[in-house]
Amino acid sequence: MSDLPPCPKCNSAYTYEDGALMICPECAHEWSPAADAAAADANAVRDSVGNILQDGDDVTVIKDLKVKGSSSVVKVGTKVKGIRLVDGDHDIDCKIPGIGQMGLKSQFVKKI
Repeated sequence: MSDLPPCPKCNSAYTYEDGALMICPECAHEWSPAADAAAADANAVRDSVGNILQDGDDVTVIKDLKVKGSSSVVKVGTKVKGIRLVDGDHDIDCKIPGIGQMGLKSQFVKKI
């Protein structure tokens, strides 16, 4: 059997290669596997030094962060365990000890 991936549009198993493109003869969809891999890597959430973050990772805050609507501050070096990645401006949901549930930007954390 062929080791080529099925068509992402119609799921047909009859795809074939034409140079750098993959083509589906059933729906005429053309795509580039290299572009799909690059797009998936571009959507990855990265910390301040470039490490890829995943759900459940432990991170450290690298900058004092003021909490909006409160007088409290998240200090440098605060360890946050078990982060959850979400879509949006603040791409990390977490629970910070002493403060509670909070959204963080990945540019202000470093993976432990």
